[in-house]
Amino acid sequence: MIKLMPELPSHVVGFVASGQITAEDYESVVIPAVEAALKTHDKIRLLYHIGPEWTGFTAGAMWDDAKVGLSHMTAWEKVAVVTDVEWIRAGVKFFGFTITGVVKIFVRRRLGWWGKAMTWS
Repeated sequence: MIKLMPELPSHVVGFVASGQITAEDYESVVIPAVEAALKTHDKIRLLYHIGPEWTGFTAGAMWDDAKVGLSHMTAWEKVAVVTDVEWIRAGVKFFGFTITGVVKIFVRRRLGWWGKAMTWS
């Protein structure tokens, strides 16, 4: 399941992933939120928190994730991914070059839930 983080600035889209993430999660939560933010901002910031309750992505979810990232490659001002999952951190590092904005990875266990490093000033 993916939930939209409430009360973020309009140019920041934040998600919390837990359990199994499916294509339906992307189609009902992620894609509409990104598209809505892009209607009012040329560049947006993404905060994606993969919590300890996360169990995995379906193939459809991984495909939708790639489509969202690639279809809006120049729209990402900053991207922050918070996770303790090593293969996700490695994937973000490997594919981060495709995004024109700043991409940072944060290790959740080092930050706690909302560390100072997570502020979006």
